[in-house]
Amino acid sequence: MPIVAQSTETTDWVSRFADEVIAESERRAPGKPGVVVASGLSPSGPIHLGNLREVMTPHLVADEIRRRGHQVRHLISWDDYDRYRKVPAGVPGVDETWAEHIGKPLTSVPAPKGSPHPNWAEHFKAAMVASLAEMGVEFDGISQTAQYTSGVYREQILHAMKHRRDIDAILDQYRTKKAPGKKSQKPVDEAELEAAEGSGAAAEDDGSSGSAGYFPYKPYCGNCEKDLTTVTAYDDDSTELTYACTACGFSETVRLSEFNRGKLVWKVDWPMRWAYEGVVFEPSGVDHSSPGSSFQVGGQIVGIFGGEQPIGPMYAFVGISGMAKMSSSKGGVPTPADALQIMEPQLLRWLYARRRPNQSFKIAFDQEIQRLYDEWDRLDAKVADGSVLPADAAAHSRAVRTAAGELPRTPRPLPYRTLASVADITAGHEDQALRILGELDPANPIEALDEARPRYDKAEAWINTHVPADQRTIVRQEPDAELLKSLDEPSRQSLRLLLDGLADHWSLDGLTHHVYGVPKVQAGFPADATPKELPPEIKTAQRTFFALLYHLLVGRDTGPRLPTLLLAVGQDRVRTLLGE
Repeated sequence: MPIVAQSTETTDWVSRFADEVIAESERRAPGKPGVVVASGLSPSGPIHLGNLREVMTPHLVADEIRRRGHQVRHLISWDDYDRYRKVPAGVPGVDETWAEHIGKPLTSVPAPKGSPHPNWAEHFKAAMVASLAEMGVEFDGISQTAQYTSGVYREQILHAMKHRRDIDAILDQYRTKKAPGKKSQKPVDEAELEAAEGSGAAAEDDGSSGSAGYFPYKPYCGNCEKDLTTVTAYDDDSTELTYACTACGFSETVRLSEFNRGKLVWKVDWPMRWAYEGVVFEPSGVDHSSPGSSFQVGGQIVGIFGGEQPIGPMYAFVGISGMAKMSSSKGGVPTPADALQIMEPQLLRWLYARRRPNQSFKIAFDQEIQRLYDEWDRLDAKVADGSVLPADAAAHSRAVRTAAGELPRTPRPLPYRTLASVADITAGHEDQALRILGELDPANPIEALDEARPRYDKAEAWINTHVPADQRTIVRQEPDAELLKSLDEPSRQSLRLLLDGLADHWSLDGLTHHVYGVPKVQAGFPADATPKELPPEIKTAQRTFFALLYHLLVGRDTGPRLPTLLLAVGQDRVRTLLGE
């Protein structure tokens, strides 16, 4: 099978695929300018982050080809003429009455209540289009409803019907074979399996075979619009086709050379489009790796249409961490729009760019997002000082810019965890947020909140939508008199040491040094002593001291990083709450 080899080398996988795609395009059409790569998405419901890999893999390869000065088209085929298969759970504005539309084309199903869009497909397509624009993904979208209903594929449909016995013979090679059990790369949950569903192939339909023979074409009923139809007769010379609908009993005879209300079954439709569009590169999900799957069978059927199967990798699952904490769950996997609400597009692009397609990875909606942002900022710093490794530099470059230019970025990218803490503590009061952010670095203060945007807004959205209420930070209104009264002398001394140096260390770096230094000084060591110079019990003393501060400030054992918390509370209030 023409699958791009997936090396385990640390070289940039995108460049390697681009080399192969350019060479393959030249082999297929010597001297012809332009390379075609493709993705397929079915707007049958929310388009998830798992489906985004279907787009990002060819996007990154296409963008690399553009950077090299070649013409390239990235086609996204919107499989909006697929049948409506089920009512997805948890979609706002949708109830059980939508079940009456099962079997109709997605573009004939009403949009959820309150939607500004004309139909179901356009409603879910719009959210994905907006997300791709924010991520800098350039593509040509093709509506399969428009293609089929305008007669664009008429010759291909007639050709498939003429060669239906050849198609049936190919499919029959797999019908009697029992596919071996799939070896999953890791345990997957139901949400990840839902995310792995690709474009219209979910049902893996290969056509009907009845008493009249096999037909790779399925009409939509002229009465009820559903595809619960059976072709009962077809004449190659006249192209007269008779079908009957099992849903409503309607039957009619049409001339297929003039009829535009139906489509090729999926396992024939996909390879037909490969040939029609001249697709050279298209990835496919792990659900297409078994014998008899659409991609495997399509590699043989495409020859009937005079084309070749695209090269392309199988891509692995994209998992999600922190889904259980999502406050506005849609009943399934989060979408790109959900991710872009809490992270900048550069970070989301980087998550897809840094891993080879056959490597699974997770996108964080929980506390892990703070660690990911720390890792991203460290990479940014290495790129700036020239210490970055080549493969990491390539992934960073693909994250921050495309061939068209650099993506908009936050002017002052402060640490995400700091911004999240500030947003948590200030609870929407922008003047307070600006005061705190302005005190982080007194030598170079932020003068307007816009300098920290959009990263600040993403961190604030994360706090508001993904951090449970019982984990939010609420600063005490009054000192904990009972706790202060019960403190032993060493604890009182630690608070005095902190308060005595508070004014002199009032910045993020200064307070970090000071807070960690108090237990060292109290034990007789310099405040700047390194861990190697200290006995192990100092770490225990630091943890005890930190817990005391959290209890006195927010009434809990833990909270935001103490330096950020102290800045947020303000010197006067800190002194009051610590009993001065």
